[in-house]
Amino acid sequence: MIDVATDADRSVRTVTIDRPEARNALTVEGLEALEAAVDDAEESVIYLRGAGPAFCAGADLAAVGDLDGDSERAIEFARLGQRVARTIEDSPAVVVAGIDGPARGGGLELALACDVRVGTPDSTYGEPGVTFGLFGAWGGTVRLPRVLGEGDALEFALSGRTVDAEAALRMGLISRIEAEPRAVAEEIAENADDALTVLKRRIRDDRERATQERLEADAFGDLVAVHADDIDAVLE
Repeated sequence: MIDVATDADRSVRTVTIDRPEARNALTVEGLEALEAAVDDAEESVIYLRGAGPAFCAGADLAAVGDLDGDSERAIEFARLGQRVARTIEDSPAVVVAGIDGPARGGGLELALACDVRVGTPDSTYGEPGVTFGLFGAWGGTVRLPRVLGEGDALEFALSGRTVDAEAALRMGLISRIEAEPRAVAEEIAENADDALTVLKRRIRDDRERATQERLEADAFGDLVAVHADDIDAVLE
């Protein structure tokens, strides 16, 4: 269900949600395999994609149905999805979501956990669970307001509407539209691994400003020390 491939130069790990017959909907086993594929990465960049004509439909509704209305089991399933999203968000690698076709519910929430979201012209986005009495519970109610702002997040989630790539770009759900999103992952991977990790950590930090600024300065000092020769080469 989860296919992992690494470039010959080991700079980009491609992680594919490989269940196209179900629009790459994720079961418990699929979520656990996705978590392992991200957690085991040694590459500086992870490229997350879906096989076939969809990115990810989110939670497999059959798996949700198998919970038999048991709220405790439902909470465990939600917490597993949240844990996978945190694994993506906290990975030292830069995680680029290449979104082609539908990203729905939990699939969109996993994309929101990624550092960079790139959609193809055929990509579409939605949180349709509200239309049948549910909502995505893999961290979407936390991350969606961060990405869109509270007002737009509320309208988008409460309406259950679907938006196309151009609308997603305007809203800030994605940062670029590319026919080949993987090129963005390759572009990022050309940069220094340690700088990528530091930048991700600093930008992701949500502590108070003074702490962030202190850690930012410390990280800058470390990088200047490590890359002194590279800086001299640029100045020549």
